[in-house]
Amino acid sequence: MATEYGQGYGWDDGPGFRGEGTGERWHRLPAALRAPIEGRSLREFVYLLLSLPISIFMFTFAVTMMSLGAGLLITFLGVPVLAAGLAGCRGLGALERARARGLLGLDVAAPEPLRMRKQSPMGWMGATLKSGASWRHLLYTVIHFPWAVFAFSVAITLWTTGWTLLTYPLWFWVFPMSGGQDGLQLYGDEAHRVYLDNPFEITVTALVGLLLTLATPWIIRSLTLVDRLLVGGLLGPSKLATRVVELESDRGVVVDTAAADLRRIERDLHDGAQARLVALAMDLGLAKEKLAEDPEAAARMVGEAHGEVKTALQELRDLARGIHPAVLTDRGLDAALSSVASRCTVPVQVEVDLPARPVPAIEGIAYFTVSELLQNISKHSRATRATVDVWRIENRLMIQVVDNGVGGADAGAGSGLAGLAGRLDAVDGILVVDSPAAGPTRVTAELPWRAA
Repeated sequence: MATEYGQGYGWDDGPGFRGEGTGERWHRLPAALRAPIEGRSLREFVYLLLSLPISIFMFTFAVTMMSLGAGLLITFLGVPVLAAGLAGCRGLGALERARARGLLGLDVAAPEPLRMRKQSPMGWMGATLKSGASWRHLLYTVIHFPWAVFAFSVAITLWTTGWTLLTYPLWFWVFPMSGGQDGLQLYGDEAHRVYLDNPFEITVTALVGLLLTLATPWIIRSLTLVDRLLVGGLLGPSKLATRVVELESDRGVVVDTAAADLRRIERDLHDGAQARLVALAMDLGLAKEKLAEDPEAAARMVGEAHGEVKTALQELRDLARGIHPAVLTDRGLDAALSSVASRCTVPVQVEVDLPARPVPAIEGIAYFTVSELLQNISKHSRATRATVDVWRIENRLMIQVVDNGVGGADAGAGSGLAGLAGRLDAVDGILVVDSPAAGPTRVTAELPWRAA
């Protein structure tokens, strides 16, 4: 994965512009005028200058090791030579990632590590030869060489020519005679010669140099764009490896969430309905003992037990609704969300516009997302009204919950919203929270759409 960090590419543009007033005036200049002396342009130019010697070394190393290894494959020595060559290319790739990070501001993650079945020289060689990242690094060392030659030639030619022509009036004034002639020779043959030695020609030369100087940073930026693509595409982790890491992380989130749900259900059963049923059994036992000697007291105890039974049944219904409500299974999101909204402490308007029902897993996550958000509104928002909208856009199920409360909700503060975002992320969903300090709060959730 390749990312670029910081403002621009991670640095202050322009050396020496640190003061607030000076920095503001500097950034008011058009980008075309700032570019030739920006720090970014200088670093990109240095990057292209260094690319040529580094690419020569990488190309030479890769071709030598691969050729030697291929030639020795008729013996066993070819295998370790090839593995060593690929390992060397991975090391050079680490150097290139560091160079891109330091000069281009491009942060490329390291590729997936070698997967060895057993820790041994043979296991290491096999893992190196089977690794797709190793062969991508080899490909980079080979194809980067001709590109580096081209980019180096273009960059050094434009940079030196532009600044030379731009400063021509200065060094013409310092050195009025060059080789016994007045000014720079523009053209010459056996018949005649043309020198840039009058004010008009010197001015035109400086203007051409100015145009070249202003254009060069943008051309260099285009050249380094290719380097960014090469480094990010060949020296970073593959899309498949990145996806595997994401799925492993999502699987961990799902497992942790399921374990937390099981602990919650066990706690609710143990502390709620189970405790009430135990007390109910004890009360009924006492009532049974008093039935013969004190029927009125026994009847009173049976009446109290009847109330406890109702309370226990209500707790079991609430617990079952928290696991998966029957109304969601029977009638879908519209009815289930309306039921949740009716239990919210503020008036909630629910609008569900879906062409069909999604698969039960997505439907359940959507239900619990809205349920969690409405609970947050009841507990923390101090709102007077809220709305819930559910609709489908192409292959995404969209959910939006809005309230007019005090705001200040933050999904990154370790609150219940963070856990909700993790649960959505486990199924390739997204949670976006827009909650300024004075409100209102707008929470948007996206889930993948799969029809039932």
